[in-house]
Amino acid sequence: MHPLNLPSFDHQLKKEDGVFFIFDIIRKKHIVLTPEEWVRQHFVHYLIDELRYPKSLIKVEGGLVVNQLQKRSDVVVFNREGTPWMVIECKAPDQPIKESTLKQASAYNAKLKARYLVVTNGMKHFVFETNWQTSTTASLDSMPEYK
Repeated sequence: MHPLNLPSFDHQLKKEDGVFFIFDIIRKKHIVLTPEEWVRQHFVHYLIDELRYPKSLIKVEGGLVVNQLQKRSDVVVFNREGTPWMVIECKAPDQPIKESTLKQASAYNAKLKARYLVVTNGMKHFVFETNWQTSTTASLDSMPEYK
């Protein structure tokens, strides 16, 4: 797999019928290892191991409805009240982050109303903070601390 601009972690891989799987500590099962999943697993471990986000408040591949279509958010971090606090959209390392990617992530967040939005391909990471009362969004230089 492609080396990423994220800390490495002790990943658990297995191979069945020629297909590689990676263990997801959130879903507690092995998931088919795709380039996007490689990024998602690295980012989840970064949140938990490096930034100390609570593992119990992270959801991976959650369902939501956007414009009457069933969609799946890559990662959602909840606050202690159970409200979405951060939405994370992951792409494969070879996929550049384009305006369409930001629009997709923004559409998910418009539904979830999280304070923070992150878009990453494992190489570049974009972090935004939204104030829903004033309808303003600001780009941040780093990931916020979980409080």
